[in-house]
Amino acid sequence: MKKTKMLKKNYEFKNVLSKGKYYSGDYIEAFIRANSKKKYNYLGIAISVKIAKAVRRNHIKRLIRENYRLIECNIKSGYSIIFLWKKRVGVENATFKNIKNDINKIFDKANILEENI
Repeated sequence: MKKTKMLKKNYEFKNVLSKGKYYSGDYIEAFIRANSKKKYNYLGIAISVKIAKAVRRNHIKRLIRENYRLIECNIKSGYSIIFLWKKRVGVENATFKNIKNDINKIFDKANILEENI
């Protein structure tokens, strides 16, 4: 069963961005905050208009969403997560492997991956 819902409202993004903990990778940044819904995670992805045109921004969002989906079952429930693409990093670095390594590094720092026994 899918245990992740999407953040859509502006106030939801602002809440996590202002009160969440900041984690940085080489290409993406993440804000992670515990939420009150213990069964679900909430995911938000934001990429600035200044980064690239719409087609390229949507491609980066799809890559982030797919990498998240692949490790979704290993993530603890009850968190709101927002991914941002770093402005100083070019969009030519948006590869599946780079994003995968960044997401794994961020989740290891945040300690929200479930321990496999």
